[in-house]
Amino acid sequence: MTEQELRRNRQGCFEGLARVVAEPLHRYLLRRTNPDLVDDVLSDTLLVLWRRIDDVPGFGAGAGPTPDPDDVLPWCYGVARGCLANARRADGRRLRLVERLIRTQQHPSPTAVEHSDLHAALDRLGELDREVVWLWAWEGLAPRQIAEATGLTSNAVSMRLHRVKKKLAAQLQLTRKNADRLGPEPEPDEGRSSQ
Repeated sequence: MTEQELRRNRQGCFEGLARVVAEPLHRYLLRRTNPDLVDDVLSDTLLVLWRRIDDVPGFGAGAGPTPDPDDVLPWCYGVARGCLANARRADGRRLRLVERLIRTQQHPSPTAVEHSDLHAALDRLGELDREVVWLWAWEGLAPRQIAEATGLTSNAVSMRLHRVKKKLAAQLQLTRKNADRLGPEPEPDEGRSSQ
């Protein structure tokens, strides 16, 4: 194969990979950072994928034009996670602002279904525990896929998920028990006299 043919083959592989992973990676990043930063981090992620196309598990020069998402997405989530970490380290002040914005965006509006107890319980988790829960609940990844995205072992992910789910359930139960003990909030006395 000539160098030009190799370049075209590599470009075709990358385009097939990008078609499969761009949208899920975009959603992944939207859930984790400021929307203004998403496109930049996604671009960095795609650049890394271009440079490391031969390293993508289950895909490469011998694979077909369109990879299986279950084979490539966990590894690509790991790349996106690393690119996001690099972006965060590069801009510390912006990180603090982004975290405040993410916290306000995570809580539903008053017209939405109320999940403030769950969001508060998630906020109390460590960063890695929260990431594992998000990958499991939002991205629908299995423990072995979460392990690939986070760099943990599958066993560590399974144990972490088990522990975190129990911890969240206990926190939610305690919050509900405390709310029941306090009872409903009294109606405001709209100026009525008790006479």
